[in-house]
Amino acid sequence: MGFLKNSFIFLSILPFFPFLLVYFIHYWRKQNKKASLKLAMDVTTLFLIISVSALFNLTFDSKFGFYLILLLLLIAIGLIGSAQTRIKGRIDIQKMAKVIWRMSFILMGFSYLIFTLIGLFKYIIITMS
Repeated sequence: MGFLKNSFIFLSILPFFPFLLVYFIHYWRKQNKKASLKLAMDVTTLFLIISVSALFNLTFDSKFGFYLILLLLLIAIGLIGSAQTRIKGRIDIQKMAKVIWRMSFILMGFSYLIFTLIGLFKYIIITMS
């Protein structure tokens, strides 16, 4: 059990690693770049959510990071569900989940970079003073 916990922690700290791992393994087995990219994005999103929430908590000395991300995901579900209802008259849950999950990958990837840079600059400033 300790190995699984340590592996999960490692993959959460370096979320680009599971992306590359899943992409290359899937591409090696299926020879389909598009499917490999989508699967890698889907798997990595979970690790990015955990990483970004931890980075948010460290950057802002908070314990609200995960709940903020969860709140934003719920708001996105509501907005996209509402738009689907207005446009199509029904909600396609599978399509909505894919859209939100892939949007989360992009936003969490960008947030990961921003919070990592902020943390790095914060560390440099604290170390130099």
